[in-house]
Formats: sequence, C-alpha cells, structure tokens
Amino acid sequence: GSATAALWLGGQAKPKWVAAGALSEAGDGFQQQREQTPGLLELVDGPYFLLALMFDATTLCRMDSCCRLLRRLNRANIGPGGSLGVAAFHGLELEREGTFDRPMTFSYSTSGELGLPSESSRKLARVDWKGRFRNFRIGVPTFCPPFLGRQISAVAQPDEVAYFRSRLCTDMLQTNSTQGVYLEVEVVCNPDNLSMAVVDFEVGGCSSVTFSPDTGAVIRERKVRESPRKVEGAYIQPLSSVPTGRRFHGNMGLYLKQGHLAFFRQSCDEQVPGSDGPWETTGFISDLAWAEGRRLTPCLAFRDEGAYFVRVVRIGAEAPLPLVVMQNNDCESRWNIFDWEVGSQTAGVEGEEQEVEGEEQ
Repeated sequence: GSATAALWLGGQAKPKWVAAGALSEAGDGFQQQREQTPGLLELVDGPYFLLALMFDATTLCRMDSCCRLLRRLNRANIGPGGSLGVAAFHGLELEREGTFDRPMTFSYSTSGELGLPSESSRKLARVDWKGRFRNFRIGVPTFCPPFLGRQISAVAQPDEVAYFRSRLCTDMLQTNSTQGVYLEVEVVCNPDNLSMAVVDFEVGGCSSVTFSPDTGAVIRERKVRESPRKVEGAYIQPLSSVPTGRRFHGNMGLYLKQGHLAFFRQSCDEQVPGSDGPWETTGFISDLAWAEGRRLTPCLAFRDEGAYFVRVVRIGAEAPLPLVVMQNNDCESRWNIFDWEVGSQTAGVEGEEQEVEGEEQ
C-alpha cells in the first residue's frame, strides 16, 4: 500500500513509481502514462538498504552474484556489507586491522620500520567491506604466532601463553552497550593443565584475570614490581573442582558485557563420547576497574608442554546461559587477597596452579 511505499522510501509522501492510469506532466500539458513496473533501479534510493538489514552474509553474497547494481550497493561505504560486519564484530578489534568500521593504517619510517597505527578517513571511503568481513571472520577466531589458525595441537614449552589475534574493546562494551562478546574454546586433549585469561598487556598494563576450568577458580593479578618480582592478587572460587585425578575436557568460554566479566564451563567425560554435562557459569564476578587502557587480549595459558588439542569454536554476541548485569553488585567482598614475591609462584597467567606464597587477608 501507499503507507508501506512511503516507509520504504524514507517517509516520502508518494511512491517513486506510479500506477497505470496516473497522469504525469510532459511539456506544457498532461498525458496518460502507461503502466510502469518497478525495477531494481527503483530500489536504490532507500528500500534496498532497509531490506538488506535482514540479510545474512550468505544472502548478500547471492545478491552480489546475481546483479552488478546490488553488488555495488552492498560494497558502499557502510552499506549492507559494512552494517553486517559492524553488528557481527561489535566490541572486537583484529590485530593490525582495527575495529571493523575503523580500518587501521600504519606508517613506515625512512629505515623501513613499522610505525604506530592510525585511522584514515580517506582509506575508509575505499574499503572493500565484503573482503573486510571475510578477513574478520577468518582472523578473529585465530591465535597469534607461534600458534597459527584456530586450533592448537602441541605446546613446546612450559608456561606457554597463546594470545588471540582479536582484542576486546572495553570502550565499546561499557554499561551503555546492550551487546556483549562471547568467546568459546573446546578442549579435546589436555595432558596437564590450561586456563583462559584476559590481559591488558597490549596497552602497557600489567594485570590479568584468569579462569581455571579444573579448579573452578578465577584469579586476578597485577604485577607491582619487576625486580625482585612482586605480584598482588585475589582469587574467588565460584565453581567446584573437577574430580580428583581427572583433567578438564569440554568447553570453556569468557563473556564480556556492560563492563563485566563472566566465565563458562561445560565438562565432559573423555572416555564416554558425547557425554557433555550442563553449562556452568561463574556469573559476572568482576568489573574492569583492574584493567588499563581500552583493549583486553584474550589468551590461553598452558602449564606444561605436551600434545594438547584445543580449538576455537565460537565468537559471538550471546553466551550459552542468560546473564544479567546487576549494578552495584558487591562481588568484591567475596574475593580473597594474596601477595607473592620472587621465589613463589601463582596460579594465573604467570604460572598454573602452584603454591601461593603470601598471606591471605
């Protein structure tokens, strides 16, 4: 109807095309206009962009393949392709790429050394959004060297840390954001012990929050002195430990939403295929007051070397269990404080599940 047509055209009072029998002005008079059928060109001014907001990546690719005009519209500056990427990768930054809607450029010195990254508005106008979406979908769930791709099959050294290529943008995931970021890995083979953590090292910080799926504990650490090394920290155990003598196998994830962190665990019995247990969660147990800067790096920490098999299975906006951020949640009162200096070791990113030397308060 006319109301629908007006809505599609951004609130215009009348449709761009007219029905049979309508009159149009031609020269100094009026003549009856023959019936017109709306074509693809008639969609350019508005309706197509509204319709495309309901398309997924597969549908947009099919539209690209069937029509050059729609392909050009899909690649427009923050057109359908760009809008899809902005929603899919909200709160994420890809290493050496920036956020999806703000590509990052790098300058080079006269000696050829790579300089600091910067944003370029001129480059923004020339972005291939379809290609950028493909790069993000491939790159976001992968690890930095020496680990490549989205899975790890072997760890060569003790206390190895595998950093993700993606960063969590805390400035985009604060209290006024309704969308979160969830990251999940599957642990198929675990000869010893591994943990999931987020760190602020990328921006010069010295703090981390680590989740141990074996013990069900979350550990927060901050290095206060390099030599002799001193670390201040705290821990909380919202989940129970896995049975004695067993290693954790299953899925674990972290969730950042509205400036709060939560971790998830789903254990399985490696001797009984398909025996996935229920999802468990720590709930939102920490805000981001401990972190410096606006970027956090997710990572996996391995205690000993060995033939692990861990793979990234999902990065998205929704966690496996619904959680609500409770403002003024007094979770800090449940944390236990500890300090340790050189000669002692801790259970976080600095080292896995070893004795903590210090006095609990």
